[in-house]
Amino acid sequence: MPTNILMPALSPTMETGNLAKWLKKEGDKVSPGDVIAEIETDKATMEVEAVDEGVLAKIVVPEGTENVPVNDVIAVLAGEGEDPQTAAATAATAKAPPRAKAPPAQETAHPPAAHPAAAPLAEAERPGERPAAPAPPPPVHPEAAPAANGHRQSRIFSSPLARRLAKEAGIDLARIEGSGPHGRIVARDIAQAKAGKGLRPAGAAPVSAAAAAPAAPSDEKIRALFAEGSYEVIPHDQMRRIIAQRLQQSTQTIPHFYLTVDCDIGRLVAAREEINAAAPADKEGRPAYKLSINDFVVKALALALQRVPEANVTWTEGAMLRHKYSDIGVAVALPGGLITPIVRRAESKPLSVISNEMKDFASRARARKLKPEEYQGGTSAVSNLGMYGIKEFTAVINPPHATILAVGTGEQRPVVREGRIEIATIMSATLSCDHRAVDGALGAELLKAFKTLIENPVMMLV
Repeated sequence: MPTNILMPALSPTMETGNLAKWLKKEGDKVSPGDVIAEIETDKATMEVEAVDEGVLAKIVVPEGTENVPVNDVIAVLAGEGEDPQTAAATAATAKAPPRAKAPPAQETAHPPAAHPAAAPLAEAERPGERPAAPAPPPPVHPEAAPAANGHRQSRIFSSPLARRLAKEAGIDLARIEGSGPHGRIVARDIAQAKAGKGLRPAGAAPVSAAAAAPAAPSDEKIRALFAEGSYEVIPHDQMRRIIAQRLQQSTQTIPHFYLTVDCDIGRLVAAREEINAAAPADKEGRPAYKLSINDFVVKALALALQRVPEANVTWTEGAMLRHKYSDIGVAVALPGGLITPIVRRAESKPLSVISNEMKDFASRARARKLKPEEYQGGTSAVSNLGMYGIKEFTAVINPPHATILAVGTGEQRPVVREGRIEIATIMSATLSCDHRAVDGALGAELLKAFKTLIENPVMMLV
């Protein structure tokens, strides 16, 4: 029987992908492990490998097609002994079964089995079966049903998947407080409710979405504020949408607080110049490494988290995850967005290794060639805008991290030492903390450890 090749989910946040290029053409033989296509996700360009052996009978989605939903059929593979033309004829029917609308991005972070595309099809959706006659609609929509006391409840906003899961589990949506945008109930809320967590007492009135957060003005209302022809409409790409969703989720669900410290980096600047000057040359005569200030920052934060392990944590509703290693994400700017590749176990790596890893990450990130495991996870992060002359700023925490360090430029400032005014090279660093996981004193302790290391770089070399 022919095999359908589906649009893969290459990252937890991926809902659609762009089919950038086919590396095989119709009629080509395919073996397991062969790279058959390139897919552009919200973060990177990934290669798709064949799982089965056969002949590429039909390309359903041509290269250059954008926003192809995850799990849609993109090609048909004819197996051994099958006629490719007959297999290709199944391509039309392969796209026929209707699918439930994809949920919002917040639900894609669940395991594949919880994703609607991986769930069993409803009876009316199964290929080859005649759908049953639709049941008559209920007199009142379940999201606006009268309460037991005779009053109409506030409307409960929830995703289609959440409503289905709640119905299957026999859970009243009115008892659940949504964690999605504007208080919307999503699949993870149902999973929490099934575990007995986060349920309101029976009969308690739900918090309406309108009360949870004011609705944003519509596109039409915003455009009406500007004269027609005075602006250019640039549609959001997938990366921009995912960034917007994650940052909104972060600011709405993580209680941020901020701590700032000024660091004297005079010794660091001198050590950096000395180390770079002593770097050995490779065969082409180029230095084997060239350290940046940011390389020291990454190393110092990694070591500080080891000195203050209570801050090297991730918050979950059930428990705190205390990490053994310091996996530091470093924000890299891309056209239209950013990505945060991760230096794994940065506390144990020499500065030269961190420097070369970051140069490789930055190069491949801008070419959209990073693998998901190279930018997913991590225990903390660094965002450095010093190269733009920014003196000081605050960064938004990137879930599931509990901290992020925002680093400004190193500049000469007057300081007072032993009653005398002197000029020193000062760098401001601001630590954003998740107050659920890191309290004020703990955050201050972490930032103090960072300051000690960054002001005494020799401590990072032993």
